[in-house]
Amino acid sequence: MSSGIAPDPSNHDGDVSIVRAGHVLTMAPAGDITDGAVAVSGADGLIRAVGDYASVRTAYPDAAVIGDSRDIVTPGFINAHDHLSEGLISGMGETMSLYEWAERLIKPVLRKLTRDTARAGAMLKAAEMIRSGITTVNDMFVHFNPGSYASLGVADGLDQVGLGGVISFGPEDMPDPLPTGALLDEHEALHDRVEQSPNLGFRLGIGTIHGQTDALFRATVRLAASNDWMVHTHLAEVREEITEARLRYGTNTLGRGVREGLLDLDVIFAHCIWVNEPDIEILTTRRATIAHNPLANMILASGVCPVPRLRAAGIPVALGTDGAGSNDSHDMLQVMKCAALVQKLHHLDPLALTARDVLAMATIDGARALRADHRIGSLEAGKQADVVRFAGDGVRLAYVHDPYQQLVFCAGPDDISDVWVAGRRVLAGRRLTTVDEAEIVAEARRSAAELVTLAGLHEVSAMARRSAADALREGA
Repeated sequence: MSSGIAPDPSNHDGDVSIVRAGHVLTMAPAGDITDGAVAVSGADGLIRAVGDYASVRTAYPDAAVIGDSRDIVTPGFINAHDHLSEGLISGMGETMSLYEWAERLIKPVLRKLTRDTARAGAMLKAAEMIRSGITTVNDMFVHFNPGSYASLGVADGLDQVGLGGVISFGPEDMPDPLPTGALLDEHEALHDRVEQSPNLGFRLGIGTIHGQTDALFRATVRLAASNDWMVHTHLAEVREEITEARLRYGTNTLGRGVREGLLDLDVIFAHCIWVNEPDIEILTTRRATIAHNPLANMILASGVCPVPRLRAAGIPVALGTDGAGSNDSHDMLQVMKCAALVQKLHHLDPLALTARDVLAMATIDGARALRADHRIGSLEAGKQADVVRFAGDGVRLAYVHDPYQQLVFCAGPDDISDVWVAGRRVLAGRRLTTVDEAEIVAEARRSAAELVTLAGLHEVSAMARRSAADALREGA
């Protein structure tokens, strides 16, 4: 097989690294290339060549070679739905339903977030995402601290760690009223901040369709339309949402979105568990894509998303971790495994969703959902060099019978040795290269303790209880 692109004589081999593997899973028409390689350019951040190792080596004879025939190489994974606003509160609320979880855990925290705590949480979770092969995150930062511009801290944190992303601010003003002007201003401020970062993009966020008053919802849709901004929101996550919307608006949340013009825009909807056939028909005929979050749906007992039906309808369905408050982990390998297994169990059909399906959802389908498949999501010459190398030197990948099943059902984050984001090697030999991981952990620990104490989460957080006890001792 040819390399896919002729060598560029103006490019020195020193700017190019060859990533070699026994299986290069391109997620492109080339499929699985046995004893393959990817030529990554650090100069322009692009993939220069993809093909069999001998061809790529011939094209770049002096380039450094990373990896060998025991390894597996994939495109970078795309986390299509996250809330880095929850980056400091994992490990709480397991026994709560969604509405209870939102009232007792999430809202007290979201009222106390600042740009600094946002940055600390974003850096911690960005480091975790890189370690599980994620190279792009589609984040919705939700907070109830108007005027703080806390969402801008996500851009600060992702820039420092070197993770690619699309960032949105997802405000709500129900049931607690907030100033509409300040909420709209933060969309503008976040857009301007993101414009300063070469590897970040912007979407306008809507926390939830049923969490905004008519005034805010209409103003938000108008703002997105006037700027030609794409949108990130939630849809049909729990059955209570549908009941509440019908009582309030005489239609479900999707119907409200249609009524107010939201579906005239390009929207990625998270969850879509409680959608019916008329809803699917609407989503199919509009510019809509979906981010499926199986782990968060299971933890909160929200239900099972009809992924096979949505994919059969031709709707791009991506995978997301969701926030640390509802998933607890940012491990995309867990997400892929659970996405396949829950559908197999729910349908009592081992073909309902396969390893190949979920790997596609985590890569090229994620890129399609974000309207970025021209740039990321597959290993093809000319695309952005987002590359993940799974090293075959550990117990999980000691042998490979089927590389797709081996990754989805066997591999763990510690099998990931190297990650490139736009040609920049952000993980090398299982070590982060852009930041001091110990410093990130130490800052996150301090920020988490302060945040949960301010939020009054003593009933569910050992850190908050310990902080309160320390304060009492110091005051004695």
